[in-house]
Amino acid sequence: MSDSDYIPPKVWTWKQGSGGRFANINRPIAGPTHDKELPVGKHPLQLYSLGTPNGVKVTVMLEELLALGYSGAEYDAWLINIGSGDQFSSGFVSVNPNSKIPALLDRSANPPVRVFESGAILMYLAEKFGAFLPKTYPKRSEALSWLFWQMGSAPFLGGGFGHFYAYAPLKIEYAIDRYAMETKRQMDVLDRHLAEHEFMAGDEYSIADMAIWPWYGAMAQGILYEAGEFLEVEAYKNVQRWTKQVAERPAVQRGRMVNRTFGKPETQLWERHDASDFDTKTQDKLQAGS
Repeated sequence: MSDSDYIPPKVWTWKQGSGGRFANINRPIAGPTHDKELPVGKHPLQLYSLGTPNGVKVTVMLEELLALGYSGAEYDAWLINIGSGDQFSSGFVSVNPNSKIPALLDRSANPPVRVFESGAILMYLAEKFGAFLPKTYPKRSEALSWLFWQMGSAPFLGGGFGHFYAYAPLKIEYAIDRYAMETKRQMDVLDRHLAEHEFMAGDEYSIADMAIWPWYGAMAQGILYEAGEFLEVEAYKNVQRWTKQVAERPAVQRGRMVNRTFGKPETQLWERHDASDFDTKTQDKLQAGS
């Protein structure tokens, strides 16, 4: 039976072999699959993540806070290999019952505070340190509106366009067209806004930029799903300007490296436990068995 002939059954059943590249980690139930405690480092903030766009949001924020001199933002960033199912360990599920990266545990509080969902982590850190979230309106409401815009829009870009364009076992024209149209509409939303504003909340760099840049900046650079030519991303001139401006920030460059296990070796920092790890890569230590 072809996809065009498909008729949904009366009751859906899980076919464990379906799902393409991520079939081994996708399932219709929640909860842990195995018992394993999470490691704990020396800093109050413990991050469990991977260098995907959602993970990059938080490591950029932490590096930006450290760049401003907030020593309390020192953190341990532990690698969660989602391809191997680390996110389904009992320890990880206790921090994030949704089994998605990133997850943060703030051990400076008693009892420790867990925070999950990348947008919530950005807000938590912004409020904890009083930085990167405007304190007065309308800038504050603008930053929060764009933060939540990203949280609501990115699933169409990632799970929608990205999945069907790059990962689905079958190329389905309807699905790719549907999500390509939505992705281009979102890029146009950003382009029109950035034509009149330096940053997402106006003239002030904020958590809204940190949330949007890892997804839409990567798309503007042609990195995400290698779909730059397909979506004609060079046409979005204002997004291109903003993407380059954010990318030039040293804290962004550092944050983008943390928990990254792909790309050129010099762009990867598997785990981050100290600022010196940017010079002596933790992957070298891990591979050496130290």
